[in-house]
Amino acid sequence: MRLLVTGGCGFVGSNLAERALREGFEVAVFDNLQQAGSAGNLSWLRETGLRTFFHGDIRSSHDVERVMADFRPGAVFHLAGQVAMTTSIENPRRDFEINALGALNVLEAVRRCAPESPVLYSSTNKVYGDLSRYQYLEGATRYECLDRPHGFDEETPLEFQSPYGCSKGAADQYMLDYARMYGLRTVVFRHSSMYGHRQSGTFDQGWVAWFCKQAAAQAENPEAPEFTIAGNGKQVRDVLNADDVTDLYFTALEKIGAAAGSVFNIGGGMANSLSLLELFALLEEQPGIRLRYRVSSPRAGDQLVFVADNRRVTTLTGWSPKIGFREGIGRMAFRQLS
Repeated sequence: MRLLVTGGCGFVGSNLAERALREGFEVAVFDNLQQAGSAGNLSWLRETGLRTFFHGDIRSSHDVERVMADFRPGAVFHLAGQVAMTTSIENPRRDFEINALGALNVLEAVRRCAPESPVLYSSTNKVYGDLSRYQYLEGATRYECLDRPHGFDEETPLEFQSPYGCSKGAADQYMLDYARMYGLRTVVFRHSSMYGHRQSGTFDQGWVAWFCKQAAAQAENPEAPEFTIAGNGKQVRDVLNADDVTDLYFTALEKIGAAAGSVFNIGGGMANSLSLLELFALLEEQPGIRLRYRVSSPRAGDQLVFVADNRRVTTLTGWSPKIGFREGIGRMAFRQLS
């Protein structure tokens, strides 16, 4: 099969492209190489065997349709996007053009050039807003959502907040509507937190990798400055390893008959949920690590808790997470500290 990965030089996209190359797919990657680490990921993919790379801008319908017409993919993984809430607040027009307009460009190009091709889209839990309408219990190290003991399922009401939530939410809904209106075989994954191989991590996005970096910096230099956390550190996310993410996409592609037209909340589940404080305690199990940080105000619109209820995707496709957070984060921390 011919597989097109938009944003294929980013963290998740490059992992998906590498997996596809290993499994014998003919892969094309579309990326503008603007994100930190993307040029290095492209080099890695070329070493792995990537032969087809399109340098272009997802905001350009011409660029997207040219790729679709030239490559004629049998499936599309749409990962290209602006991924940070803070960046969306600073420049909401750019965020909209990349996330919402970019997704529409992909859908229109598929509709015209490859209407049988499944489109698997990376959405976000931010389409549910700050989830402040639910009841929470504050414990010693984490918040707990009393109304959602198994996590949040797909019936959770949408509530777009922040330009990022609006742009990703609009794209999310376009994906589902193109399945209804035009018969495209689209699938929407509303992801919680992801981490793993080739994730760069910044203060704004990729928090597990970011804090692993801070632990490594402080271990290397005892005089390294404190880092900052937003809020009290008790906010909770479920974390999903990149290997499980790639399994998800390829499993859904194999089960496209069951998955097409559906939306799935995706994460590590309750068993892989962590607060910042619990992540810090895990990192401090490494010899010589004692994290030093200061607390700032919570981010506007931040969720106290988001844990995905994976039961729908497991029922329809058989996929479920396999890598526990202790194993996965342990590997990431070891790479940072070695």
